[in-house]
Amino acid sequence: MYIESKSAGGSSLIPMETKQLNNRRVFIQGEITMDSACEFANAILFLNDESETEGIDVFITSPGGDVQAGLMMYDVIQSTGAPIRMFCRGAAYSMAALLFASGRHGRYMLPNSTLMLHEPLLGNAVRGNASSIRTISEELLSVSRQLNMILAQHTGKSLEEIEEACSYDHYFSSMECIEFGLADGVVDYMQMKGKGKIWTSTSQP
Repeated sequence: MYIESKSAGGSSLIPMETKQLNNRRVFIQGEITMDSACEFANAILFLNDESETEGIDVFITSPGGDVQAGLMMYDVIQSTGAPIRMFCRGAAYSMAALLFASGRHGRYMLPNSTLMLHEPLLGNAVRGNASSIRTISEELLSVSRQLNMILAQHTGKSLEEIEEACSYDHYFSSMECIEFGLADGVVDYMQMKGKGKIWTSTSQP
C-alpha cells in the first residue's frame, strides 16, 4: 500500500512500510520464517544505526513458525541498543508469543488479544532408523527446554510452571497474560500512538 507523503518539495507516494519504519515501527506479521526473521533483523539494525536511544515499537500478529528463525529474532531483541516495546494485536501464538513475552521495555496487548503457548511441534513426518528418530527426539526435547527456560526468565515463573503451561495448547486472555507474567499491560489503539491509558491486572478496562 502506498500513502501520500508531503514535504517542502511537494508530495509523493511512498510505501506504507517505509512510513512506519520512519516512525520507528516494525511489524511481525504472519508465519515466522527465516526470510521474515532476516527482514526483521535488518529493520532493527537500520533503526539502531539511526539511533540507539530512541525507542522502537514492534507490533506482533502471528501464528508462530520456525523455531530457529524465531530464536534469531529473539537474539536481536535482547541485544539491540535501542529500547524495544512490544505490542500484540489480535494474536501471538507459539514462537510469536515467546517473542512478545521477551520484550524488555514494555509488553502491551489490545484488550481482546490472545497469546498461546505449547511445546515445539515437528514440521514434517518423522522418517529414518531408530537412531535417527532418537536423535530427533532428543533435539526436540532440548529445544523445548531451551524455549521454556527463556519463558521462565521473562515471566518470573519456575521452569516447572512453564512446562505445565506448555504441555498443551494453552490460550491466555490479555489479563491472564499479565497475571502469568507474559505481558505488562493492556492498551487501546490510541495508547499505541502514545495516548490513552494502560490497564493492569488491578484496573479493568
